[in-house]
Amino acid sequence: MGWARSQPCALALAAAVAVCAFYYLGGGGETFSSATRRLRATRAAAPPATPPGPARRERTAAGGEADRALHLLMMFTKAERSPALRSKGQAALRSLLRHGRLRRGDALHLHLVTDSASRDIGEGLLRDALRGAAFRHQVIIHDVSELTEKLFPIVEAMQKHFSAGSGTYYSDSIFFLSVAMHRIMPKEITQIIQVDLDLQYKANIRDLFEEFDNFQEGAVIGIAREMQPVYRHTFWQYRRENPQTRVGEPPPDGLPGFNSGVLLLNLEAMRRSKLYNQLLEPSMVQKLTEKYHFKGHLGDQDFFTMVGMEHPELFHVLDCTWNRQLCTWWKDHGYSDVFDQYFRCEGEVKIYHGNCNTPIPED
Repeated sequence: MGWARSQPCALALAAAVAVCAFYYLGGGGETFSSATRRLRATRAAAPPATPPGPARRERTAAGGEADRALHLLMMFTKAERSPALRSKGQAALRSLLRHGRLRRGDALHLHLVTDSASRDIGEGLLRDALRGAAFRHQVIIHDVSELTEKLFPIVEAMQKHFSAGSGTYYSDSIFFLSVAMHRIMPKEITQIIQVDLDLQYKANIRDLFEEFDNFQEGAVIGIAREMQPVYRHTFWQYRRENPQTRVGEPPPDGLPGFNSGVLLLNLEAMRRSKLYNQLLEPSMVQKLTEKYHFKGHLGDQDFFTMVGMEHPELFHVLDCTWNRQLCTWWKDHGYSDVFDQYFRCEGEVKIYHGNCNTPIPED
């Protein structure tokens, strides 16, 4: 989990000015918070306009699509002591850029969440990967300590239910970034995709952003099913007490839980959803964990899974080809008889996910 887990033309210049200190790795020592303040100040001084959004495809007077900002976030921490993480990051970025084809007017905004020791390494990987890119792009560096400081008060109460060990550790908060990102990111960012670093892209990343258009009313997050019987195991007590439940059962009729390796976060919808924000309250988290006898260790993935059992309408389920997980750990740990029912995925794979250090097929 250390790897854990894209606007109208009138605003393009304002947005570029607002993050100019970060444009193509030009951080200049400025923090994300200060850049956000400048972004808001620039917006306040600008003439009124339609709020931007990566999946909000506005039409121009000429009838074509307006500029579109595609926001993609990755975590890159503790890389200075992990050659394997650096190798995975390099492979993921290369495949992303190899298959990426943006339309005229699009810009890919790459958000990198990193620590001070890993920042130079991450910037180097991005610089190499983006050299010669055939589309506009920006890089925004987020300091993990700053984000953790904002996240901790929001997610502290849920950490004990979804983290390894019995304690609540300040540093673990970053593993819940996706859960509360709508409260962390500036409101100018309305949608963002968060991805793990152990991925290999086999399709155009822009096609994944199109999935936002398929969200049903009330859905706030796009996420694929978990492809192992992880939650068949985790919900064992609830399943024993409710033998007819779909909880933990394999697809297509069961509820196997979610995998957070690829996350589509409709931040605007998350901000508006009264239900989703109520579910972040400590009392609601406690109520659901008691109902399902839930104790996990996979951070945001556990939270989304538990909430999905109670309120599936909050989620747009991505096809398994957008997060084709390769880990088979549970096959050899007590679930060989049902494993294939979870692991099956038909169709041309768009993103491979090499979770639990599983090798990914080469192009």
